[in-house]
Amino acid sequence: MAIKDIFLPLVGELDAAAIAAIDKCVAVAGDLGAKISAVAVEENIQVRPKVMISDDLDNTAAVEARRSVSDARGLLKALDNAAIRFGVRNEQTLIRLAAADIPGNFAVCARIRDLSLVPVKTDDGRSEKIVEQLIFESGRPILMCPEESAASLSVAFDDVMIAWDHTAPAACAVADALPMLRSAAKVRVVTATDDRTPAELVSGAALVSHLAEHGIKATFETVKIDGSSVGKVFEAYVKANAINLLVMGAYRHSRLNEIVWGGATKTVIGRPPCWVMMSH
Repeated sequence: MAIKDIFLPLVGELDAAAIAAIDKCVAVAGDLGAKISAVAVEENIQVRPKVMISDDLDNTAAVEARRSVSDARGLLKALDNAAIRFGVRNEQTLIRLAAADIPGNFAVCARIRDLSLVPVKTDDGRSEKIVEQLIFESGRPILMCPEESAASLSVAFDDVMIAWDHTAPAACAVADALPMLRSAAKVRVVTATDDRTPAELVSGAALVSHLAEHGIKATFETVKIDGSSVGKVFEAYVKANAINLLVMGAYRHSRLNEIVWGGATKTVIGRPPCWVMMSH
């Protein structure tokens, strides 16, 4: 499936990192030949006004006063600038929502797009909630752009790593990533394991063979976990091998299990080491 219609959720303050992430997201959309459908949110929060109570003053309007903690218009302006620079078609929607309603609204918007391109702040609760809602409720893959390192990210996905564990989410991620894999110069199938069981070796080799049917030349290897966490192993591999794109399934174990004990998905969402494509 070609990626032609991309959803871009925008919420939060406008700073240098956010601008860099928007720039890179638009550049990737341009490289894919896709249109961007952006939704920017002004986030409502209730403000308790400091006013004197008097018999002739109705405080109802004041108590209901609200302000936005998201520079939605600034984010859309940054999108405008990037879209002009990279020649990317786009449509924009500006809405106002309560904080609790933002992730669910984004998931609904993403259902009729090919892919969600999501700027992600490091170890940020709101970013995590948005990503999780998109993973579980949109029915579409997501591509995370780490704001922290956005300025140095490559637009071309030349060196791609597939985190492979033969689970249904991993298989879904591989299928969703095929357009990126076809254009990559190098594709590495990587299984994190200390055992190198026959089943793991057979599975990795089978995926390499499957990708070859799509004209994709890939290699397979295993990396040791060796007392670390799988998420940290992926991060180290990405950095050591200058990986441009990490493709992985989301939440191999139950979501609650990962919330309580941690897991590869939670680690990577909290601190994406590069562009990360996830499916569930």
